[in-house]
Amino acid sequence: MKKQLTYILLMMIIVLYSCNKTEKTEPEQFLIENKTYKKQVVYQVFTRLFGNTTTNNKPWGTIEENGVGKFNDFTDKALNEIKDLGVTHIWYTGVPHHDVIRDYTQYGISNDDPDIVKGRAGSPYAVKDYYNVNPDLAVNVENRLEEFKALIKRTHYAGLKIIIDIVPNHVARNYHGLTNPDGIENFGASDDKNMVYSVNNNFYYNPKEPFKVPVWDDGYTPLGVGKSPLEDNYFNENPAKWTGNGSRLSQPNVNDWYETVKINYGISPDGKKDFEELPTGFENEDYKKHYEFWQDKTVPDSWKKFRDIALYWIDFGVDGFRYDMAEMVPVEFWSYMNSSIKMKNPDAFLMAEVYNPNLYRDYIKKGKMDYLYDKVQLYDTIKHIMQGYGKTDNIPPIQDNLKDIEHNMLHFLENHDEQRIASPEFAGSAEKGKPAMMVSATISTSPTMIYFGQELGEPGAEEAGFGKPSRTSIFDYIGVPHLQRWVNNKQFDGGQSTEVEKSLRDFYKRLLNFTINSSALAGNYQDIHLFNRKNTENYNDKVLSFVRWSTEEKLIIVSNFSADDTYGFDLQLPEDLIKKLNLENGKYKVEDQLYSKYGSTLKVENGKAYVHIDIKPLESFIFKIK
Repeated sequence: MKKQLTYILLMMIIVLYSCNKTEKTEPEQFLIENKTYKKQVVYQVFTRLFGNTTTNNKPWGTIEENGVGKFNDFTDKALNEIKDLGVTHIWYTGVPHHDVIRDYTQYGISNDDPDIVKGRAGSPYAVKDYYNVNPDLAVNVENRLEEFKALIKRTHYAGLKIIIDIVPNHVARNYHGLTNPDGIENFGASDDKNMVYSVNNNFYYNPKEPFKVPVWDDGYTPLGVGKSPLEDNYFNENPAKWTGNGSRLSQPNVNDWYETVKINYGISPDGKKDFEELPTGFENEDYKKHYEFWQDKTVPDSWKKFRDIALYWIDFGVDGFRYDMAEMVPVEFWSYMNSSIKMKNPDAFLMAEVYNPNLYRDYIKKGKMDYLYDKVQLYDTIKHIMQGYGKTDNIPPIQDNLKDIEHNMLHFLENHDEQRIASPEFAGSAEKGKPAMMVSATISTSPTMIYFGQELGEPGAEEAGFGKPSRTSIFDYIGVPHLQRWVNNKQFDGGQSTEVEKSLRDFYKRLLNFTINSSALAGNYQDIHLFNRKNTENYNDKVLSFVRWSTEEKLIIVSNFSADDTYGFDLQLPEDLIKKLNLENGKYKVEDQLYSKYGSTLKVENGKAYVHIDIKPLESFIFKIK
């Protein structure tokens, strides 16, 4: 009888919750739907560099000279250390089989022409075969798919989710799948090459015009000092295809994405869309409705090919994708693609590059993206502050502008496209990344992403060959010195790391682990920076402060971006926030949650609240109100 009563009460609660659900507003609605939700952290790792312990770092070095990492280097120990850093998802960058300058013909893999490859190790964004993986990453090339499958199993066992790349805007100029599933045809195999455009062609063509390789700068060759027998200033492609960045020239410029060809998504050269567009208001529908919408529609062949690729990897065990240059592909395709993925795995993690803020909401709401890079607004602004000429006053308006989609804007300070924080071209010091990382990781409910080696202060200083200093090269066989010291001959214990590197990694570990366990950081946000700029003495545009809270946890976060100055001030909370936090008159102890070395007292009296803070250069606090 008790069980029956319990069941009836439970059902009544569910019904009441369902009835009231639509009346809630953001962020309350988000909190209700995500009671057990915590922030997520993505660790981007360049797969072929992670386990490489060779330290030669010869410019333009071969794989034999400079070494390469393997899938098998991600041991249980390595993965557990990454997990313990405070990571929930690992993005294995460079997994799909892309062009490389190495002879694998004994395995049935054709050689790649250096005239259309960037660097000896090749660009991970010139994918040659979407149904297989980079042979460089395998100990046994014949079993490379099995080795990747084993890595997926180890990663999941460590409690991490897996993300890989899909690059829908372009493929390698010499795309050729060797292990396509039954019924899957290669890109371009059935194209009518006599037409510039046809809706079901996978590529765009310049009929009767052969492709010509770019004209290199004086003294430059594709492989630097070493010539390859295939390096002859010629690649057989007739007719020429349009290049990945949209260049229609049969001889692209050396600065074009000449190693790739653009995919045709059913948009004619004059901009006409040869597919159905989403109905007005459809941005408010869920992925199931989007999936239903496309079921009776005719879509271009390229759409089907990329959908099949994504579902193949979902079935393989991959948990999500990072989409390269998503805004170069029509949003309707993303509705089709992402709704298909979500129907198979509703929890799939889908993140993308979209750099035009005017398109953010379309790609999130219509395109059903989970997360977009917050580069043009937050990243660029924080970078300027780190470099000494930006103001923290510019950050609160960004959060206000994005408040309806703040959860969807993935935050980062480094990735493979951006300069390393410690490089002279960026901030010149990894320490300057500390307040920036604090703000980036705690200011919203969105995921945080870090790039492998960031937590150790890697400066990307190597002259790798095709890749240049300030960014860790994605085109060359190279070692990553700061990471290699932590890898410590594959002990993955920091045995060769300096004390400075260990201290920085400890900061990242404390911060990231706090973020993924904090209910407040999955809850509400209010800026107090602009209020204090107007009302607080000694508070300036090198400091930033805001409050995050949930029912269980109330946090005041303060960061000092100045590398030189210590500040002391009485930080104030506005009256409306005092009410939201349910703070009665009295004194409240506040204590830093990262190091527990600093505490103060929050005094509340008659609608006013303040806490005295002394903050050193590049210092940050997460104060919990007791």
